[in-house]
Amino acid sequence: MIEFHDLTKDYLDARVLGPVSGSIEPGGITALIGPNGAGKSTLLTIIGRLLEPSGGSVTIDGTEVRSVRSRDLARRLAILRQENHLTARLTVEDLVGLGRFPHSLGRLTASDREQVESAISFLDLGDLRHRFLDQLSGGQRQRAFVAMVLAQDTDVVLLDEPLASLDLKHAVHMMRRLREAASALGKTIVIVIHDINMAAGYADRIVALRDGVVHSSGTVAEIMTETVLSAVYDTVIRVHDLDGVPTAVVAH
Repeated sequence: MIEFHDLTKDYLDARVLGPVSGSIEPGGITALIGPNGAGKSTLLTIIGRLLEPSGGSVTIDGTEVRSVRSRDLARRLAILRQENHLTARLTVEDLVGLGRFPHSLGRLTASDREQVESAISFLDLGDLRHRFLDQLSGGQRQRAFVAMVLAQDTDVVLLDEPLASLDLKHAVHMMRRLREAASALGKTIVIVIHDINMAAGYADRIVALRDGVVHSSGTVAEIMTETVLSAVYDTVIRVHDLDGVPTAVVAH
């Protein structure tokens, strides 16, 4: 279980997060939603120890993440930030192979290569494996980065806007794959996502943030209500049932 207690993040004289406390249950998909500037990415990045909090703590199964060696943490938790910049000219296969670094330290074993192959296949990147990243579309590149994270083969996967640059078809495909990784492989997946209907269709739990604090947290049914969503997004939102899935639309 991931738990965070009294987390805050300040920049100069502005507080962008917190204090927030809560937990993320093991297994399944937890979606972090909310308007721009709500603190979603900040919370995710602090949990992944890529950003130092101004205050508070994060624990995984009772262990404070700041006390864990980087390599050991990378074997338990993988994180993909929203913006990824690589100056090296890598192929898709090279990039996905980087996900094995915490295990292989750069010398891929047969087991490592199996994980790379599995991740490439999982996200249907076989035809692109020898293409360089700068030869890919934004959506193809995003899929390659997600494959790199999945190749890391950790119990916990943190993804900041995994649907960025993806068209509708590939966004649905991505969410189905993440659903499969959570259900079949038993992974705990936490995603920052702007599309609340995608969250409703594929997540198990939703944490809604607004103004740097947790506004509401619960099951999809508990969060996907007109009252909660209208308050979180400060606009009138209607929720309709479409084939058993709550679907939000902005009222005109």
